[in-house]
Amino acid sequence: MVFPMGTPVVDTMISFPSPDSSQYDFIRRQLKDSESKAFEFPAQYMFKGVPHDLPTDDPVSVTLREMDRFNIEYALIGCRGEASQRALATFPDRFVAGSSVTDPSDVMGSVRRLVEDHEKFGIRAADVFPAGTFPQVAINGEKMYPIYAKCVELGIPIFVCAGVPGPRLPFAPQRVELIDQVMFDFPDLVFVTRHGCEPWTDLAVKLLLKWPNLYYSTSAFAPKHYPKAIIDYANTRGADKVIYGGYFPMGLSLERIMKEMQDVPFRDHVWSRFLHENARKVLGIGS
Repeated sequence: MVFPMGTPVVDTMISFPSPDSSQYDFIRRQLKDSESKAFEFPAQYMFKGVPHDLPTDDPVSVTLREMDRFNIEYALIGCRGEASQRALATFPDRFVAGSSVTDPSDVMGSVRRLVEDHEKFGIRAADVFPAGTFPQVAINGEKMYPIYAKCVELGIPIFVCAGVPGPRLPFAPQRVELIDQVMFDFPDLVFVTRHGCEPWTDLAVKLLLKWPNLYYSTSAFAPKHYPKAIIDYANTRGADKVIYGGYFPMGLSLERIMKEMQDVPFRDHVWSRFLHENARKVLGIGS
């Protein structure tokens, strides 16, 4: 049950320091309370110790240095933006590309973008933040279905935020029970939840047991806050279904994550699967 120091890690949610917070403009445009609009980070009220004052002159080197400190061999990053594209071109042995679905209401535009990103960057995953889309599109919304179908065609998983979102946005599009219909309609889709599934983690476990291609990632959660239901599931029947995801530099430092990880009560057989094996399988790393 001891955290195995030196075990390789695949981080399924990492990014690069930015000189400003413009990457959150897509969330700010739909926030209504004045406090949230003033936050540098839209879910700032939830997080302590957000990494600030990181150098931004060479953001790729900053992230790589942190990855090296904590034995992170590979990281899933976005494929748009100068830093991401430089990282993918310069360090293809450390970074794998993902494509963000930002406007599922533009159905064909979103599908074309997935194809373009697959052809240009060799994306290994897509991702979407349903509560953050504008207008909001639910996990099981009809406008998401062509995107799911294209992911199946391309042979890539989709990472989907589920549960009550951190930013002060309506949570209805991310209710965990909505995943059930998607998995029924797309039995070949590899679907990975992001950001906790709270307060429906017990239901998430039921769905993880039910659907073979459904996975859970721990993104945006400090390890001391990993839901007990998820830890218990990983320790029993779910060792192959729970995947590590960080949140550097958006909300958590890797130093905090790895320090707290030492107190997570995973059983011995879970650690390697959680830290890298499950992610390698889902992302096709090594194949």
